[in-house]
Amino acid sequence: MPTTDVAAAARSASAPHRPALALTLILTCQMMLMLDATVVNIALPGIGRELGFSSAGLSWVLSAYTLAFGGLLLIGGRIGDLIGRRRALLVGVLAFTAASLLGGLADSPGRLLVARAAEGVAAALTAPSTLALVATTFGEGRERDRALGLFTATAAAGSAIGMILGGVLAEAGSWRWTLFINVPVGLGVAALIPLGIAETGRRRSPFDLGGALTGTAGVTSLVYAFIRAADHGWGDAQVAWAFLAAAVLLPLFLLVERRVARPAVPLELFSAGSRRNAYAAMLLVPAAMFGVFYFDTQYFQFVRGYSPLRAGAAFLPLAFGIFAASTAAGRLLARHGLKKVAGTGLALAVAGVVLQAALATGSGYWTALFVPLAVNGLGVGLVFMPLSVLILTGIDPGQAGAASGLMQTMQQVGGALGLSALVTVYASAVRGAGGSGPHAMAQGFSAGLLAAAAFMTVALALVLLSRAPADRS
Repeated sequence: MPTTDVAAAARSASAPHRPALALTLILTCQMMLMLDATVVNIALPGIGRELGFSSAGLSWVLSAYTLAFGGLLLIGGRIGDLIGRRRALLVGVLAFTAASLLGGLADSPGRLLVARAAEGVAAALTAPSTLALVATTFGEGRERDRALGLFTATAAAGSAIGMILGGVLAEAGSWRWTLFINVPVGLGVAALIPLGIAETGRRRSPFDLGGALTGTAGVTSLVYAFIRAADHGWGDAQVAWAFLAAAVLLPLFLLVERRVARPAVPLELFSAGSRRNAYAAMLLVPAAMFGVFYFDTQYFQFVRGYSPLRAGAAFLPLAFGIFAASTAAGRLLARHGLKKVAGTGLALAVAGVVLQAALATGSGYWTALFVPLAVNGLGVGLVFMPLSVLILTGIDPGQAGAASGLMQTMQQVGGALGLSALVTVYASAVRGAGGSGPHAMAQGFSAGLLAAAAFMTVALALVLLSRAPADRS
């Protein structure tokens, strides 16, 4: 067995087949990772007051996690293929739990940012294994579609639920509990992983160190450049150097991947035009949704004066809409096909964001926000499962980690890049509306949301131009 570790194969064969427990553990891991991207949003004012962050420095509580997560996912997917996905999942969950504990105990800005970055590194190892284990645990067809439906429901709803949970924890206890909450969950999951998940084979092929380093460094430079630009403007010297580094490293990454025998990201993943379009849509939808989360959170607290708890509760229609539509997506997919389900979802998402863009200082919650958030949630909930199916259908099992790692890289990098671009749009609109006060902020939020709707419109066009697999209509 030249590419598979014999002992790992034996363990896999003798492991109890417990698909329900395996899926529960996978979904719990995914929920924990998605929550962490947004759960601290509403707690940011309390973090700033207690630890003494500057206004600019506070933004890095979010960015440190996203930057490490998105930048290292390419390596995380490949490591799972090399050492076994169950082992990668277990190591990642334990590291994530430890980093969360350290973050909750942090007594200075520097220590919190290091802990958040460590969470991102651990998430980059964990996330590709969760989706790859769905692909290897469940066979193609109805069984995998059901598992993917629950997985994408969890992934899509996780960020919105994070906003709600963050408000509850910040109001009832302290911002520290937005990090401590991961500790008991992570320890419980780690204890059950050996019981519920079988190990996968390990690929003994050489590790593509050059591709991993250039790809990760290029993506990290690009994410950092946009985040830095959002805080310090396009004229900042570090922004220019980071963009220059990305412009050199990303083409070098492609050159390396074309030349090595076992690339970190097999370029044949992009050989199908429909899969390329699905990857691009996976970039654009989170780019829009991270903006929606950010603008709505700021609007609720700074324009409407909501408490953290009330601001979190305001996201309930979005979270319920995402979860309801995601759980129904599998049945709709079997009946109507990939393009119809994804296209309908993106059309609804565009409509929901455009309706939210009519924000004003006196807008009523039920008319201006509740209905648009619900429509947006229903739309987004229909999108991710068909895109995941389109990407993973026909993938060689040995490339499942790379394919899922790349898919989740698109999501995290898209969120970071999209948010920074949308914040730039927001800042320009605020300056044009007078530069201060609730009215100017509401104008900025509206402009940013319209730009987010534009991202989703491009994703809709890409889906409509795609050809679904023949066996899925």
